[in-house]
Amino acid sequence: MQITRQADYALRAAKYLAGLTPNQKTSTSEIARIMQIPPSFLAKILSQLALSGIVYTARGANGGVSLARPATDVNVLEILEAIDGQITMSECTVNTNFCPFTPDCSLRDLWCGARDELVNKLRKTTLSQIA
Repeated sequence: MQITRQADYALRAAKYLAGLTPNQKTSTSEIARIMQIPPSFLAKILSQLALSGIVYTARGANGGVSLARPATDVNVLEILEAIDGQITMSECTVNTNFCPFTPDCSLRDLWCGARDELVNKLRKTTLSQIA
């Protein structure tokens, strides 16, 4: 499993926002420049994060981007899933009808166990811990 470039950029942007003071806003162009994210790609990412309730965006003279919640209340898992969807190790971890050997497949147990450990680690890791 590899984190997509879009998810990596989303984590970079969220990490930057977590380093701002509470209620401080910044521009998309500043995030793009400092975190080295292509601006057009960042706009799409921020839109997805806003739809998921992770960031707040506003246009205009008093606009900008900020976290929608405190960094202590946002975990890495929700950012990754906002961009890439549910984390899977193999198709069989989310679709038991995928494999003809289910439910007795030892590989499915391995993949499900590994997935559960990763998901738990990402869920326990907040933006404030990585900022």
